[in-house]
Amino acid sequence: MGIYKLQIFKVVILLVLAFSLEVKPTNAQANLDSVYYVKFPDQLTTRVYTSRKYTSVLINDRVLDQKIRFEPNSTLNLGLGATYNGLTLNIAYGFGFLNPERGTGESKYLDLQAHAYPKDLIIDLFLQFYKGYYAELDDFSSQNDPFLILPEMRVRKIGTNVQYLFNGDKLSLRAAFLQSEWQKRSAGSPLLGFEIYGGLVDNDGLIMPMGLLDSEDRNFSSSKYFQFGPNVGYSHTFVILKHFFITGYASTNLSLGHQNLSFENGNERRWGLSSNLFLRGFVGYNSEKWSINANYVHNRVNLTRNSNFDNTLMTGNYRINFVYRIKPGSNLKRYLDAVDLKRLLRR
Repeated sequence: MGIYKLQIFKVVILLVLAFSLEVKPTNAQANLDSVYYVKFPDQLTTRVYTSRKYTSVLINDRVLDQKIRFEPNSTLNLGLGATYNGLTLNIAYGFGFLNPERGTGESKYLDLQAHAYPKDLIIDLFLQFYKGYYAELDDFSSQNDPFLILPEMRVRKIGTNVQYLFNGDKLSLRAAFLQSEWQKRSAGSPLLGFEIYGGLVDNDGLIMPMGLLDSEDRNFSSSKYFQFGPNVGYSHTFVILKHFFITGYASTNLSLGHQNLSFENGNERRWGLSSNLFLRGFVGYNSEKWSINANYVHNRVNLTRNSNFDNTLMTGNYRINFVYRIKPGSNLKRYLDAVDLKRLLRR
């Protein structure tokens, strides 16, 4: 499983800079916070985790009513991480014993996803560069090979999603995703925001397998896209017996977008409206000292309908965490405070 040479260790740095210029809460607000969730200031939230990230491409041929999904060979990673006063650092590597060879080629990639949860905001950043994809052909009886391997197929995705969390005093997504807080009572919140994405899907040759389409003139070699628009959603955490939690999140949007498909005989460009989907799920056990949990983030970007195809980019990030919180000693705390931006800003 290949990665860029500069990415010998796959370093996923989530700079969760949750320092916002807020008005000092009143006593009533402070009491409200303590009822719904607990913060752990000056405690170090450490974690051991497994994770996998990917961005797959789903092509739906509306003429023949069939779908084909292209996947990268991204690795299952084992990592260590820590969170201190809103700053998170995770370091992971895809060890060979976790990733047996499956005969689906190699992928090179740089996948930086940041999912930050300041008190009243949700911020997602995507900076993704993939090369090398494969597709399973079991559903297509005319294909003799079980896999279509495209080592030169490239996917680029750059974008962001920013949303306002209306009930940030009651609902903590840090408790669900980072476990640097502890949600003690059930709560929910509507969301409102904006998202923007751009990038491309291309190959040195044609993307769809030969013989799969009714006419090779319909086959294409690249898709370039750009879209933006407002979104709306809702998130809720159900707390059971104060420690067990289930958090769900769903968001959709209306985007104005552009897609340019390149065929052998020319290009087809089109502007139009589309709707995206963003889902998150978190489940686990949380307490004052430790937590064990699983979470999944799924971002589905539906490109502008163009020609005879519906093209979709599906980005995922799933993780299993074991978390333990510690009170750092005076020597370690001195170094942690040196990189604590909130403390530096207050000076």
